[in-house]
Amino acid sequence: MVDIKNEKCVIGGYKQKSKKRNYRKVSCVLYFLILAISFSTRAQTDSLHVDSVEVKRPNYAMLRGIFAGQSALYLGSIYGLSKSWYKNPLTKFTIQDDSHEWLQMDKMGHVYTSYQIARHTAALYKQTGISKKQMLIYGAISGVIFQTPIEILDGFSPDYGFSPGDMLANLTGSMLFLGQVAVWDEIRIQPKFSFHFTHLAAVRPELLGSKNTERWLKDYNGQTYWLSSSPRSFFKDSGWPAWLCFSVGYGINDMVSAERYKSVEMGYTPYREYYLSIDIDLTKIKTKSKLLKTIGFMANSIKIPAPALQFSKKGVNFKPFYF
Repeated sequence: MVDIKNEKCVIGGYKQKSKKRNYRKVSCVLYFLILAISFSTRAQTDSLHVDSVEVKRPNYAMLRGIFAGQSALYLGSIYGLSKSWYKNPLTKFTIQDDSHEWLQMDKMGHVYTSYQIARHTAALYKQTGISKKQMLIYGAISGVIFQTPIEILDGFSPDYGFSPGDMLANLTGSMLFLGQVAVWDEIRIQPKFSFHFTHLAAVRPELLGSKNTERWLKDYNGQTYWLSSSPRSFFKDSGWPAWLCFSVGYGINDMVSAERYKSVEMGYTPYREYYLSIDIDLTKIKTKSKLLKTIGFMANSIKIPAPALQFSKKGVNFKPFYF
């Protein structure tokens, strides 16, 4: 039998008790919301090239404001977690290897979240006029530091334990951003996310979500994580449209528990799914509208619905419209 009371679920890469909802994910959403408000005054692109010819004095007032906003959100999140998340007294530091859970979909969530925080934060810092090196470092550090205290608190919690896999995934997401801009001076490979509702949530609503507003966060069977890239990014003279991308995705199915064997005990056979699809880089669509450029930058973290080929142990399946 599956111990529902004690089983952990994972939301956006974060371990949770099923009764404790979406606090950590909400913190990330709030973080992106603050960034979105900041972006509303200026257009953004995923080319973070900094003009080295004309050197301007950084806007220190804006820089201090960003630091203050990040610090307030950061400290507020940690305080909220300490009060509402970790009900039991913290104990000695422990390590828990959860790398086998959810067929590693939770680790994909960590990579994605860390990358997006780094990408959005670096673009925000770019507006202050600081150097490219500083911009990259601040962005990459933000992608890791926003999540690291949570991992450490997990280590001292009797309910969880520090996950080396989670920490490695956090670092990977930030490095995926930092490495691309450092080497290519632009983002060529975009991590993206998509979701569709599945019937499996009804099997374990306390774990996979009882409402539609919960399921996109909790039901990993409906989530897909993608890597999108345009051939034009690598072959500049190819004539390929810069906005048209190929995208490879990863998902899972028949997981009604974090543990594979528990899903099997309930009559399900978990398996991995791989996808090949097309995508659009919204930051490469030419427009003079600053508003549309900002919307494109923010929405570029989501994979557009499109036809896709699905590869799994059940064979190859064509999806005429997949999200």
